[in-house]
Amino acid sequence: MDGEQGRQRPDSGKNLIKIPSYQEVFGNGAAASSSSSTPPSYNPPLPSAAAAAAGSLSSSSFSEAFSFLKSSEFYSPPPPPPQPSTAPRPPLAGATTTPSQSKNAILVSNRQKGNPLLKHIRNARWTFADIVPDYVIGQSSCALYISLRYHLLHPDYLYYRIRELQKNFKLRVILCHIDIEDVVKPLHEVTRTSLLHDCTLLCGWSLEECGRYLETIKVFENKPADSIREHTDNDYLSRFTHALTSIRRVNKTDVITLGSSFGSLSRIMDASMEELARCPGIGERKVKRLHDTFHEPFKRVTPRPNLVVPDTPDREKVSGQPSSTNDGTPEKPGTSKNKKGPDVKSALTAAFAKYSEKIRSQGREAAHEAGEGPSSSTMEGDKTKQLD
Repeated sequence: MDGEQGRQRPDSGKNLIKIPSYQEVFGNGAAASSSSSTPPSYNPPLPSAAAAAAGSLSSSSFSEAFSFLKSSEFYSPPPPPPQPSTAPRPPLAGATTTPSQSKNAILVSNRQKGNPLLKHIRNARWTFADIVPDYVIGQSSCALYISLRYHLLHPDYLYYRIRELQKNFKLRVILCHIDIEDVVKPLHEVTRTSLLHDCTLLCGWSLEECGRYLETIKVFENKPADSIREHTDNDYLSRFTHALTSIRRVNKTDVITLGSSFGSLSRIMDASMEELARCPGIGERKVKRLHDTFHEPFKRVTPRPNLVVPDTPDREKVSGQPSSTNDGTPEKPGTSKNKKGPDVKSALTAAFAKYSEKIRSQGREAAHEAGEGPSSSTMEGDKTKQLD
């Protein structure tokens, strides 16, 4: 048993962790060299007072050893430690004065500082910025704020503000706060200015309502219009009802009556007014509207009004001379009475008739000149014979 324990002792000593003693670490070289020859032994930690004295001794020896560096030209003193600031923390993004180009926030112009409307924008972030409109509520949408009381004091303010926007925004909203009792005349002026400059007018009777408008436009900036559209089912009856109720005076009860009587929309479209009138509950007006809706053309053809050309006074009556045509030949009597009305067809007919008459007259003159040549030569020959 003793032999086995002796064999196990060196094996268990291999797993021991050697902890250096204080003398080995901070002692002199002789102690370190002597300690290296002797096996290490565990020494308990020194008391706190002794440890503090040893620390001050090592720190003083280190500072004394490298004190000459402070007097060299390469030494620069360390920066002072930062002092804790007692200034208040900056407010939230909604009240900051630095412009932030965040896409998720409403940009507010600096000229709107002090507007009580800003206190009622609670469901959307906003921040001040150096912008031309009062509010930028999207990438291509903006808003101008005006109250009717301010409009009465400065009637031209809204016009100049709209002119500053130019064409930089696709949606331009005029947010009008109605804060007076007599609103007929000033609201008419604001509405007229908005319509003439392609702006959308939104009227609010309180600051809370105006702030709600700005929040809603910002929240629904990137959302489609499906949320405000009428939701219809995809089945046949729902689409059939939606199509027929779009006609005025036709309700859902009439749709059920027409569907049970004819069976399909194509048969209703092909039905005559007498067949539609046989359905119970459908009167004369509904029959006429249904028939006109299905049989009127999509493109209305409006007849062109005939242009009435005022008659010119008779040249013969004014000057006393017979009127002449374009080629200088006198106009035959009675031709002016035979002229037709000023429509396109009659004008073309008259022009072609004049042209053909001109050609005929030119042919007659050419034939007459050709006939005059031989007759004149024969007359000269006869005269010479008589003289002889």
